[in-house]
Amino acid sequence: MTTAPLVETTRGLSAESATRECVHHGAIAVVDVAGRLLYGVGDPQTLCFTRSTLKPIQALPFIEDGGLRQFGFGSRELALLCASHSGADMHLEGVRKILAACGCGEDDLSCGVHAPLHFAAVGADPPAGARWTQLHNNCSGKHSGFLAWCRLHGHPTRGYLDWDHPLQTRIRGQVARVLGAPLESLVAGIDGCSAPNYAMPLAGIAHLYARLAQGSADPEFGEAFGAIFTAMTGHPELVSGEARGDLAYMRTAPGDWISKAGADGVQVLGSRSAGLGLAVKVADGSARALQVAVVEALGQLGLLQGRSGELLAAWKNPAIRNHRGLQTGAVRPIFNLRR
Repeated sequence: MTTAPLVETTRGLSAESATRECVHHGAIAVVDVAGRLLYGVGDPQTLCFTRSTLKPIQALPFIEDGGLRQFGFGSRELALLCASHSGADMHLEGVRKILAACGCGEDDLSCGVHAPLHFAAVGADPPAGARWTQLHNNCSGKHSGFLAWCRLHGHPTRGYLDWDHPLQTRIRGQVARVLGAPLESLVAGIDGCSAPNYAMPLAGIAHLYARLAQGSADPEFGEAFGAIFTAMTGHPELVSGEARGDLAYMRTAPGDWISKAGADGVQVLGSRSAGLGLAVKVADGSARALQVAVVEALGQLGLLQGRSGELLAAWKNPAIRNHRGLQTGAVRPIFNLRR
């Protein structure tokens, strides 16, 4: 990975005397709907695991095979299939509905258990003694969609994450289709939720979201991309959650921006009106640096003009404070997008 400095943190007795303390490197790619690179920082072609930004593509087989109609699902359920949700009650209720519709339950999920993302997002500690289930996993919506696809086709739900399961074979084919790449060229790994995941050039991820932002106008996946765009932009609170990036971005530009974060420092955004996709990868996976870089890139692209920056204010040069609340430094971007 060829990277460049994206974000620095400072520390000092005052803002004027602050000294650089940390530097977060990474890469940025901005492409148009045709896939042409418009701007970059570092190496825009650097290979990057898609992580949760792949979820709309992992939902494609269910959409294209008529799963939404078969189970009576609408845009709320589809938003959860594409979500990295926060584990709030509305998320759990939606996942339970999907599972019940296909005759499955929490025990059929294979995503694992973790504390809801809500607590880290709002800076709160989970309640003492709290117990979580797989429903609280941020990927449980995606996995419930996996199970529904299996039920749709009469395939076994057991082992639905196995490499050679018909579901994963089908998803792999869709990933190759979207990339326009030979199946055997895909670079694979295992995601945090145990599903197969794939790496692609950062510019390729940006291109995918530039196309997703065009929705039904996409010449190859129009109907499916239209459904995904409508679901994600119509229900960003289901895709994400309180105090989290995807919710803030999609509410900043409702009906225009489609946004999806991935673990370990990945954020992608597509703009329908601008006809472009933006992908950012922070090399060390820093969540603190990631959103600062994204907001700065949006500003340099002119995409924040005429929009309220209120929802994104927390990521524009945020202050660093100690446990007494004293400001000890700042987090600030240090890059310029280049053609």
